[in-house]
Amino acid sequence: MSAKEFATKWVDKPFILTEPVKEWPVYRQWSTDALLERYADTPFRAEAVDWPLKTYVEYMRNNRDESPLYLFDRSFAEKMDITSGKEDSDSWWTPECFGEDLFAVLGDQRPDSRWLIVGPERSGSTFHKDPNATSAWNAVLRGAKYWIMFPSSSSLPPPPGVFISADQSEVTAPLSIAEWLIGFHAEARATAGCLEGICGEGEILHVPSGYYHLVLNLEASIAITQNFVPRRRLVAILQFLRDKPDQVSGFKQDVKDPYGVFVEKLGMQYPEVLRESLEELDRMGKGKKGMWEELTKSTANIEESEFSFGFGNGDDEEIP
Repeated sequence: MSAKEFATKWVDKPFILTEPVKEWPVYRQWSTDALLERYADTPFRAEAVDWPLKTYVEYMRNNRDESPLYLFDRSFAEKMDITSGKEDSDSWWTPECFGEDLFAVLGDQRPDSRWLIVGPERSGSTFHKDPNATSAWNAVLRGAKYWIMFPSSSSLPPPPGVFISADQSEVTAPLSIAEWLIGFHAEARATAGCLEGICGEGEILHVPSGYYHLVLNLEASIAITQNFVPRRRLVAILQFLRDKPDQVSGFKQDVKDPYGVFVEKLGMQYPEVLRESLEELDRMGKGKKGMWEELTKSTANIEESEFSFGFGNGDDEEIP
């Protein structure tokens, strides 16, 4: 799949790719035992606790819990001293088909975006949507994961057994995965929009922005997941950051205005993309009107080769 094909045909659809992950060094090198050899004493976050990897693996191999603790660590790359990129011999990278990630303009101000996921069979995630209206990919390095997914909109009901707030911002799944499967799985599979599938070892699944999804490990699994902002979904991300600041998550505490910072950085690197997106937001008729006009000076005298931004911070500073 090319980046153009993804952007024009697949950005809003779930799918599984079967080849890109198999090119990663971590796919060839990682197993539970291999990770133990190198990181046995390194602490990783398993839901509400931080355990050395050797403690978590012992638990993973011997527990009989209905809902086992799930290792889900956002700082794994720093803890393991590995990087994302083809130039590193111990690494992974985003498949090229997903194209540019517009949150990259934030640099070290971007919200949490990547996680190492390790868990035994029966572990997983109850229904949720990815944070900040982002899209995601989830790559299985070992094991297999069952996925069941539903699109979200004001005209569609939530998945059976799941409760959604009036503005569709909060997803409440009061049942464990096992309880939900026993009580609602058959009904869910007959519900409009339901998609399900198994992502096997060496495969990667695309989760479009806004999809509800539940994930169950069918076997002991190791995976890497990453959230991203494709260009076609930029309007949704801007609207979320602007209109739901109380629900924005993952930013460092010193980022007081995620929407403003994102708009500023986009304006410096992708001015035309930002202009088109803000104009579309205005046309949607939600929130403030004329946001583009508020952010920019009069375009009457702007030449094609020059673009300026004013971000209403009181000093009228221009950013070329």
